[in-house]
Formats: sequence, structure tokens, C-alpha cells
Amino acid sequence: MADSRALRNGQKLLFVKNFLQHPNMLGSVIPSSRFLIDRLLGQVDWKKARTIVEYGPGVGTITSHILDRMSPDARLVVVEKNENFVSYLKSSLPDTRLHIVHGSAEDVQTELTKLNIEGADYIISGVPYTPMPKSMRSRITQEARAVLNPGGTVLFYQFTRTALPYLRSCFSKVNRGFEPRNIPPAYLFFCTQT
Repeated sequence: MADSRALRNGQKLLFVKNFLQHPNMLGSVIPSSRFLIDRLLGQVDWKKARTIVEYGPGVGTITSHILDRMSPDARLVVVEKNENFVSYLKSSLPDTRLHIVHGSAEDVQTELTKLNIEGADYIISGVPYTPMPKSMRSRITQEARAVLNPGGTVLFYQFTRTALPYLRSCFSKVNRGFEPRNIPPAYLFFCTQT
């Protein structure tokens, strides 16, 4: 019990420290709430999810819940730009199904190819679109569509609606949700290609 509390406290401290150093890389100073995590991951058909990609896992708040729910033969590829978070994830989440990539969501297709993975059944992203250059927003959205397997879904959560026009330009169907029990409240976008 004390070990898990110390781990959570260390996780929160690292998250806050990196928010203060790199505020544009994180959407919030507080990790995602259990309400947001449950609402987001409730969209996943875990029996069909063989390859899941997460953009910007940070300290692994959502990552650990994905690992808890996914099947033993599934794979999770997390793509993280922040070197401190990459190191933390490697030390705190020892799971053979987890592949940690130090890189950008703009290059997800290249990274999956390096891992001999053809595509993703689900992509989960909380990388904040608001502070990004428009060209980067477009590339990340286009890359997500390009690697998505037929019948797959991209799950975005954001604290503004900035991502919506980019998602609508790339995906034929974008369903929306809202989670008020998160700090700050979160917009959810569930994107598919028909």
C-alpha cells in the first residue's frame, strides 16, 4: 500500500514538474481522472483490440489502465516526445506487451514499421492540439488515419475543440462526448473511417 502511494506521488510530482518546464507538451497540470479514463476506454472492444497506439502517454496514467484491460496477446505502442516520461515509463511499466517509442505522433507510421506492425486497431491521443502549429495538427491527424486498420477507431480527448476541424477533414465519422468530471473538463472525439 505504501509502495503504490509512493509511486503515485512520484508520478504526480514528475507530471507537475514537466508541466511547468514544458506547458505546451501537456494539456493539463493534473493527470486524467478515472471518469475520463473509463469513458474513453469504454469505447474499446477489448476482444478485437490487437494493436493499440497511445500518443503522449506522459507518466502512464491511461497506459496502465490500457494494459490492465487488454488481452495477453495484444500490443500497446506508446509514442512519447518527453525523454523524462520515456525513462519513467520504462522503469515503472515492465510489460512485454508494451513498446515505448521516444518520438513524435507525426512519425507513427515509420515507428510502427520499425516494430513490424502493419497498423493500429485503436489510437488513443491526448496530445494538446491548441499550442501546436497547424501543420503539425494536420500531420498528426493524417498519420492517425493512415495507420488505422479497417474498422478501427481513433479516440481523442482534448480540453478545447481545436482538434475538431482536423478530425472532420480526415475521418468520415466523428462522434463527440464530454466528461465534466475531469480537471479541466474534457471533450472526447471518437473517429472512424467508413
